[in-house]
Amino acid sequence: MNDIKTQEDLYLLVANFYQKLLSDNRISYIFTDIVKIKLEEHLPILVTFWSQVILGTGGYSNNLTQIHLDVDLKEHLSPELFRIWLEHFDAAVDENFMGENSEKIKTQALSLATILKIKIAQQNS
Repeated sequence: MNDIKTQEDLYLLVANFYQKLLSDNRISYIFTDIVKIKLEEHLPILVTFWSQVILGTGGYSNNLTQIHLDVDLKEHLSPELFRIWLEHFDAAVDENFMGENSEKIKTQALSLATILKIKIAQQNS
């Protein structure tokens, strides 16, 4: 199994990850009913984000924290939802890749989820 090395690898990862999220009724409603993402528009944005984080390519300019804080105002993003998100993210990585970047992206996802949970808790206190 190869490591994550290219944006094409990240696209495969993100597409597989969202397939998992959207087939899990514990979390899919966030994307289908609350945010109503258009997957064909959303995936390239996520690839750009993860490419910046893992491959150092740059190009992501959205405020990731604010986006999630805004979603939380519509529907609370509970710690359980982040646990499910991480479960599917790690599974998508482990099913498709192995190596240094694969471990790095899982660590970054955990860090990101932790920061977002803290920011959401602060917003709601």
